Amino acid sequence: MNTKDLAKRIKEDKVNFISLQFTDVMGAVKSVDMPLHNLEGALEDGVWFDGSSVEGFARIQESDMRLVLDPDTYAVLPWSPENRRRARVFCDIFMPDGKPFEGDPRGVLKRMLEKLSKRGWTYNIGPEPEFFLFKGTNGHGVHPVPHDVGSYFDFSSDDEAVRVRTALMEALMSMGIEVEVGHHEVALGQHEIDFRFANALRSADNVLTLKYTVKAIAAQNGLTASFMPKPVFGINGSGMHCHQSLFDAKGRNLFFDAKDEFKLSKTAHAFIAGQLAHARALSAIVSPTVNSYKRLVPGYEAPAYIGWAQSNRSALIRIPSYTQGRNNSMRAELRFPDPSSNPYLAFAAMLAAALDGIDKKMTPPAPLNDVNLYELDREERKAMGVGELPGSLAEALTELEKDEVMKAALGPVAYEAFIRAKWHEWDEFRLQVTDYEIERYLEIA
Repeated sequence: MNTKDLAKRIKEDKVNFISLQFTDVMGAVKSVDMPLHNLEGALEDGVWFDGSSVEGFARIQESDMRLVLDPDTYAVLPWSPENRRRARVFCDIFMPDGKPFEGDPRGVLKRMLEKLSKRGWTYNIGPEPEFFLFKGTNGHGVHPVPHDVGSYFDFSSDDEAVRVRTALMEALMSMGIEVEVGHHEVALGQHEIDFRFANALRSADNVLTLKYTVKAIAAQNGLTASFMPKPVFGINGSGMHCHQSLFDAKGRNLFFDAKDEFKLSKTAHAFIAGQLAHARALSAIVSPTVNSYKRLVPGYEAPAYIGWAQSNRSALIRIPSYTQGRNNSMRAELRFPDPSSNPYLAFAAMLAAALDGIDKKMTPPAPLNDVNLYELDREERKAMGVGELPGSLAEALTELEKDEVMKAALGPVAYEAFIRAKWHEWDEFRLQVTDYEIERYLEIA
């Protein structure tokens, strides 16, 4: 969409304010709200802002930055009132000298995709973010209460859960997201809305859109939405499985090979091998919170071990079954990302790991099709050559510090900001005295 078309759309939609959006290095959405009379200048020259207080951005002495609007990301925010209707546009961030800001997460992904485009390839991702809906303000308390009693794929003709989920899907579709399905997940109060795969940049934009749309619509219904990976002890956590594929310039899926046992090309095998090889460091970026590692444990359908398979859901990478004639549907499902991640950084790192495998012609280990990894002990897994994901954020960050491919994917500015913020998060966590410790040790120590 060009700037003239954007101005026309805004007038037709009767929009009063434009929300110029970007993310900090942690993935939090930041916004600069602008009245319409400034739109023409913003489209021509961008919008200056102070980046000194944004996590991972500039120091005080170099705080001036410029937002450059991406007109193709325009969408009306459907929950805004008609008399103060707002729309959003995602922005890229530039320095005063006109160069892209290297710490801009969206820019990090765009730079990775530019490298891929030189090969004539496109990286497509279909993310599946899961989330919980909790009753009222309980979501902000110590013990969040799920708002329904449904379970996996449960049908309900007209209850609160299905009404809210329908409103969510309608809102997302009005913003241009191609919703495929919405359904109840395994745990009480847990839901999933899947949207059609797209190139990695569009998919990352869609993940952010989904997250704040879900939160806004939930709040309008007196609920609290959470994308926290493990908000409730003893039940399934929320992941963001990512279905990935590579396409060439002619629209052909580079993962398909009819002669292979699993219908996977050599490129696909190397892609999988690269992500497995970098999995321990990659986990710091795709599962980036202290809480993420409460999810990545055996017994709750989340991966804890490093391997791949065609049908085994305990594997880190799963290859969905091939359907005759649907060659372009071949894909690799990466199962350890969660929705607390910054999707721009996560997708950039996932692609970097895969390309390292392709460039080095890596070969993945044997698939784990008939093995329940959760039932094997450590020695049995070791004998099979099956590694483990990090058990904590600290362990993951230590792996990231040793992985030059992952560090290069983020670039020095974003990497330094990310690693500094995450070590700070870990230090804050380890200094806390939790309810568990009080109950466990107060009287017996």
